[in-house]
Amino acid sequence: MITADPHIVHILQEVIEFLGTFAFAISGIRHAAARHFDWFGGYVCGFAVAIGGGTIRDVMLGVTPFWMTSPMYVLCTAVALIFVILFGRLLKRLDNAWFAFDTLGLALFNIAGIQKTLTMGHAFWVAIIMGCITGAAGGVIRDVLLNNIPVIFHKEIYAMACVAGGLVYWLLFYLGAPLPLTIVVSFLTVCIIRYLAVRYHISLPILSKDAGDMD
Repeated sequence: MITADPHIVHILQEVIEFLGTFAFAISGIRHAAARHFDWFGGYVCGFAVAIGGGTIRDVMLGVTPFWMTSPMYVLCTAVALIFVILFGRLLKRLDNAWFAFDTLGLALFNIAGIQKTLTMGHAFWVAIIMGCITGAAGGVIRDVLLNNIPVIFHKEIYAMACVAGGLVYWLLFYLGAPLPLTIVVSFLTVCIIRYLAVRYHISLPILSKDAGDMD
């Protein structure tokens, strides 16, 4: 099993978290725009989506939330807001543009959550759960802010794509694959599963309403 240089892992983690913040912020701002929020409301929604999952992860791991260690993430969300203001109409004409940002954020933050948990010495099963929380919790916060039922609870393969990506990460790590290869393959696993689930309307079985009948 190959042990990666901690310095390289730290740099990759920061890059991934930055890219994930940008992608998720754009996703959150786009949903806020669909509800006719003003610029401040859009920023708040985008920021909440971008930092929500990572904040829950860091609190559970007992460390300072990642976005509190550098103003980079606050500025990144501001850049995402400007990006949507300037190019939102152009992107709206491109099929799946917004879906792509949401998927990229999901995959990037999933990997960031796994890496950070592993560097703190936790077991891999904990890392997979933390990766799922990091990637999916931001979307839950977004839907709550917008008064929607969180998408991960009733349609699409969302959190389960993170679990699959985490299992692939674990397998490649166990086999001693180079860290960059492990990251790329895990990233692509999440993206491909999410794309196929949406493209072919794949979802988990729905609980029967009879199971919730308390009469």
